[in-house]
Amino acid sequence: MAVFFRASSVSLLLVALAGGFSTARAQEAEVIASGLDNPRGLAFGPDDNLYVVEAGRGGTSTLCLPNPTGPGDRCYGATGAVTRVVPAGGQLRVLPGLPSLAGPSGDEATGPHDIAFGFGSAFITVGSGGDPATLAPLRAAGHAFGMALHVSLQGVVTPVVDIAAHEATANPDGGVVDSNLYGMAILSDRGVFTDAAGNSLLQVDVGLNVTTLAAFPTRTVTGPGGPVDMESVPTSVVEGPDGSLYVGELTGFPFPVGDARVYRVPAAGGTPVVVADGFTNIIDIAIGPDGAAYVLEHDADGLLGPGTAGRLTRIGPFGFREELAAGELVHPGGLTIGPDHAVYVTVNSASAGTGQVVRIEQ
Repeated sequence: MAVFFRASSVSLLLVALAGGFSTARAQEAEVIASGLDNPRGLAFGPDDNLYVVEAGRGGTSTLCLPNPTGPGDRCYGATGAVTRVVPAGGQLRVLPGLPSLAGPSGDEATGPHDIAFGFGSAFITVGSGGDPATLAPLRAAGHAFGMALHVSLQGVVTPVVDIAAHEATANPDGGVVDSNLYGMAILSDRGVFTDAAGNSLLQVDVGLNVTTLAAFPTRTVTGPGGPVDMESVPTSVVEGPDGSLYVGELTGFPFPVGDARVYRVPAAGGTPVVVADGFTNIIDIAIGPDGAAYVLEHDADGLLGPGTAGRLTRIGPFGFREELAAGELVHPGGLTIGPDHAVYVTVNSASAGTGQVVRIEQ
């Protein structure tokens, strides 16, 4: 079974308390894997090794989609992968050939976004971005964008859940039909998934039925030219020790500094409630064995800012915040807490060939 760390004494509810203190305790990040293509989520497997998904670098096929965030097209290549990292040293791509979309540079790829273990298997989310209807040519060619994959312990990959189709039919947030399957958590009796472009938290039961647990609100913020309706863009989800689900948001354009939040959603679904704020572009969250929450920001000065540094913050009892790492984390993409209580983070997560996994002592 997977290694999942759940607190027994200190509840994440403490982050909802007003106030709290903040301090910095910079830790040196040790590189334990390198040469990765757009690395994103990571998790420890049943063999106690670390597994990280790479979104790949796209390819040169004629199967291309418009880039939803800029000019040009993203073209398909079977360059997504899962790499196994042995904490004692060594790395190996154990599952190559997964679907990937990217522009000519290979940077900012869409493909495998997260990995988790449960039910004696591994699960991988494969993103998409844009209207699910545009995926038709890729689906016809057998490429499972917008879907969750089941991976047997023998390495057999099977698409099992069509998250993009749920956005197309249900459109939980009532906005433009747009889907980008991103984060997930595999629980004892179900899986929960974030659709970053659909602004929704979804549940998949053991019968593989998809239902909506929550939709995340659009907020009006100040943009470069005046008021802007900003989407939530939920990227990550974790189960808290109280059984609730905690969701971190990237936020959409204009990506304002300090406006990203962590929400609590009841276990059975319902209205999201803000429990921690003041973050920027949250890309992942986790809970440590002591009940502390960890929040990983993809870009601490906002995606429109000049910097590329992310930030890792630990939230302890009574909302006390401690910055564990900042400047050396270049565009981090995911985190997990190891059995050694160290924090493992992917960096250079929007770059082809320069991605890394780093280990941060606590």
